[in-house]
Amino acid sequence: MKLNNKQARQFLLRHHGLLGQHIYSGKDDILSFVRSVGCIQYDPVDVCGRNADIVLNSRIKGYKKEMLAELLYKDRLLVDYFDKNLSIFPVEALPALLDKTTIGGFAEAYESRGGDAVKRIEPVIRKLIEERGHISAGEVDIDKTIQWHWGIMTSLPRAALESMYYRGELIIHHKTGTNKSYSLMKDTIPAEILSAVLPFSTEEERLAWHLKRRIGAVGMLWNKPSDSLLGLNMKAAERTVAFGKLIADGAIFGVEVDGLRDPLYIREDDREVLEAVLSEKTYEPRAEFIAPLDNLIWDRKLIAALFGFEYKWEIYTPKEKRKFSAYALPVLCGDVFIGRVEAVRKDRQLVIENIWSENGKPFGGRFKAAFEKCADRFAKLNECAGTKLIQCERAELI
Repeated sequence: MKLNNKQARQFLLRHHGLLGQHIYSGKDDILSFVRSVGCIQYDPVDVCGRNADIVLNSRIKGYKKEMLAELLYKDRLLVDYFDKNLSIFPVEALPALLDKTTIGGFAEAYESRGGDAVKRIEPVIRKLIEERGHISAGEVDIDKTIQWHWGIMTSLPRAALESMYYRGELIIHHKTGTNKSYSLMKDTIPAEILSAVLPFSTEEERLAWHLKRRIGAVGMLWNKPSDSLLGLNMKAAERTVAFGKLIADGAIFGVEVDGLRDPLYIREDDREVLEAVLSEKTYEPRAEFIAPLDNLIWDRKLIAALFGFEYKWEIYTPKEKRKFSAYALPVLCGDVFIGRVEAVRKDRQLVIENIWSENGKPFGGRFKAAFEKCADRFAKLNECAGTKLIQCERAELI
């Protein structure tokens, strides 16, 4: 199948519920969307909403943060664990993502940092959880620190809890802000889910299963190195075999896109979405702020090739080397990226501190109205009374 650039862009956006009118609304549709894409990435940084909240706010009409918390920690239809780094995904996928060949190396890498000190207090941690049901690091009366992630010193209880979580023995029971309380996996997740038969039995099937998930998480992918495949540890030859198996099984199909040398692959499950895009010619203009770790932009090279938009999350870039800001959010309008914004919460106001237009021109006409509606929705996400634009040098872009 051959697509032009616009058709490929619109398929990606329709797949994510970002094109035209909202197709997702309310708490139940959060689950529908996450099941459709497999997972969304979690990150605790909260400048103007955490990554997962920004992702869902851009898709789900009427989204509120407590909806996600209920699905995670009350209904337990979603869980936060490892898929593409820390992620949120449907609970039914947990057995396959707990598979030892999937998480083993990751868990061992972190456990080795804590060494014997962590192993010695794990029985204490386990007993406390069995007695109380769930605990956080601050509730463990052990005053000792060790070197942990990125060489940072942390409490020994935190290191032990995280090691047991990485290994799959614990699950997050709930969060209070950024503070995590853990419970035993076997006491929190229903036995029928944990004992479910894995969807693969060989290494080749396992890699193909994960690859199909990542294709669905983005919408379309090519057989090339990609940040979308982080954590799968697939060598080039293994990736090619996995693509070949999915094609042979009829699980994915290829498309050629004008201007791209390599074919892109789409899940057969999403063929109807593509056919709908090819049959519909116009969409109501809609703007959204896109999260830094949004599935849509996991493969930055693919986004550059299709949209002509280059994005880098500059939170880890030294301030003097940043081109934009640490938490600049891409602004999508219709089927194009029109720029970036820097938004923060101040005194119950959503403050737009900076605006960068892709072409240096104002967000005029239909873009202006769509941008203002988007900013209002974003203010509600952040429980702000309104939106304020400070008089920065680029304020005239709106």
